[in-house]
Amino acid sequence: MTDITRIEQNARRSRASVFGDLVFLAGHVADTKTADITQQTKEVLAKIDDMLARAGTDKSRLLSVQIWLKTMDDFDAMNAVYDAWVVPGHVPTRACGKVELADPGYRIEVIAIAARS
Repeated sequence: MTDITRIEQNARRSRASVFGDLVFLAGHVADTKTADITQQTKEVLAKIDDMLARAGTDKSRLLSVQIWLKTMDDFDAMNAVYDAWVVPGHVPTRACGKVELADPGYRIEVIAIAARS
């Protein structure tokens, strides 16, 4: 049986779960809720980099990314940051949509799945 490793777990969720060679990331949001979409996207992607490293992998191993935006008006600015962040030739599958986020200050939330080996 393969063990499950949970990173930053509390009573409600884990920030990441590792099962075998797969890493599942929870939805990550920015720390600066007053920032514009460019800054919030940079903060979120930095958190994803950190979680992936803690789980023993990196963004070149991403399999799937889901991006939730507060408004599709942020789509182009978010993509400018995202496109510079992904590893050319190793881009994951991706979906992006507009949702009502948990706090009105959040402009973006990102969920991801990555491989470890």
